Amino acid sequence: MKKIMTLVALSAVLSGCVSSRSDTLKPEQLANQRFVLETVNGQPVQLTGQLPEISFDKDLRVSGKMCNGFTGQGKLSGGELTVKHMGMTMMLCAEPQRNELDHTINELLSNGVQVDLTNNQLTLATANQSLVYKRANKA
Repeated sequence: MKKIMTLVALSAVLSGCVSSRSDTLKPEQLANQRFVLETVNGQPVQLTGQLPEISFDKDLRVSGKMCNGFTGQGKLSGGELTVKHMGMTMMLCAEPQRNELDHTINELLSNGVQVDLTNNQLTLATANQSLVYKRANKA
């Protein structure tokens, strides 16, 4: 019983640390920013051609491209980014990883994803998925 109580207390402390850090992110910090995908679940992105990217406009409209282009109105609340009613083109790409990334970004943004911006690194993460982007020059 003592071990369980210790684990519960430790979980509460750690979740408090995570929440307080993510809650500081404001929509204006993402405004007019463009990011290029670097890693997926800790593994470097190894694709030919243009790297997948995500951008935010001044009104938190999200757009980007994995294989297919996507766009939608973002909402940031409590460190969670959600894009309901996201539009996406529907092409099949030659690289299987790009097709998988389309599915991943659609799922993450539609269901809500924790977002963190530290220095030039944007992280979108859930319990099962993690996408890490690097800030890029504006288009």
